Amino acid sequence: MTSSFFADTAPVRFEGPDSSSPLAFRHYNPDEMILGKRMEDHLRFAVAYWHSFAWEGGDPFGGPTFERPWHPQDDMARAKRKADAAFDLFDILGVPFFCWHDADIRPEGPTFAASLRNFHEIIDYFAEKMEHRKTGLLWGTANMFSHRRWMAGASTNPDPDVFAYAAATVKACMDATQRLGGQNYVLWGGREGYETLLNTDMGRELDHMGRFLNMVVEYKHKIGFTGTILVEPKPQEPSKHQYDYDAATCYGFLQRYGLENEVKLNLEQGHAILAGHSFEHEIATAAALGVFGSIDMNRNDYQSGWDTDQFPNMVPEVALTYYHILKAGGFDTGGTNFDAKLRRQSLDPEDLIAAHVGAMDVCARGLKAAAAMLEDGGLEAALTARYAGWDTPEAQAMLESDFDAIFDRVNSGEIDPKPRSGQQEKLENYVNRFV
Repeated sequence: MTSSFFADTAPVRFEGPDSSSPLAFRHYNPDEMILGKRMEDHLRFAVAYWHSFAWEGGDPFGGPTFERPWHPQDDMARAKRKADAAFDLFDILGVPFFCWHDADIRPEGPTFAASLRNFHEIIDYFAEKMEHRKTGLLWGTANMFSHRRWMAGASTNPDPDVFAYAAATVKACMDATQRLGGQNYVLWGGREGYETLLNTDMGRELDHMGRFLNMVVEYKHKIGFTGTILVEPKPQEPSKHQYDYDAATCYGFLQRYGLENEVKLNLEQGHAILAGHSFEHEIATAAALGVFGSIDMNRNDYQSGWDTDQFPNMVPEVALTYYHILKAGGFDTGGTNFDAKLRRQSLDPEDLIAAHVGAMDVCARGLKAAAAMLEDGGLEAALTARYAGWDTPEAQAMLESDFDAIFDRVNSGEIDPKPRSGQQEKLENYVNRFV
């Protein structure tokens, strides 16, 4: 039985590709076996609490458009009403996970202690609901970017009192994540960067950020949290420049502060585009560096220069996403979190269900295409052929030699390279056979 917000909507069912229902799965069949694993266990879907329930439909040029029964979000009664609707949506969709920021789920109090009391009360409320449901917590995190106290950053703030406030906030959120059985804890530095270098000591800020993340890892081990600590890259917005710009930048940061074996990355499609990359580039980079963890699945509008956080609907993009995830061994503690929001004109509760249904179907189609490509082996065979020269004893010996030895070999006339086609168009056509 669902809350009045969703008008007693029945759970979404798999009806197959011939279904015309906007509230039925045509491709997402949780129990379908893909490469020896259930589809649900491959995809590990999660609903994002913030965009789905805390966002009110505003944008930089206009105020809220949504009228929800829990607006304004300023007392515990409405926070619980919001939670009732959220868990009803989890049941309707049958998702295994959800994710939250602290500010999404509890009203702000006049003091830290008051906000913390609200937070603990709603965590208790969540725990009661989760006792009788399949939906668990993929990850929790702290919102350290919306309130005015964070306007100059959290761990990178020039005011040490803000650093302290951030540390206390993250401690509380990690405790709550562990209590609810969360499988990861995420840090997204929305204002961990700068708006101008005129008033920024970058070296000091990076050192403070590195120390803060080390404190997070230290606290993880102190409390026995067995989940994964994740950092989420994004190049800018809201800051002009954010220190965790992309996957490669984050890895360099982790290495510098001795965290490359303790922290992995939560990668978002929209953030990859803002950084000038494809999503598969970010996933492949993180996998190559050993720090792939989880994903936020969404898309941007390619006519816009900002993070529009739309639900995914392009199967070819999603297929390449899951191809690289499967190549990396799939998710461990991570999953597919829909960090996506309705358009401001999509006012109805049913729109929220339909958005997730469509996105889950797109991901299912992408996963099946990715698995089929892996099983067929065409892309891997092309890679093997292209790099075959490096598997020869001579090539491997060259890597162990030096410039003088290589020079002598080339100068003797033994080597005369002949360029070979990269066959990109053939490979693009190959992918299109599956999507």
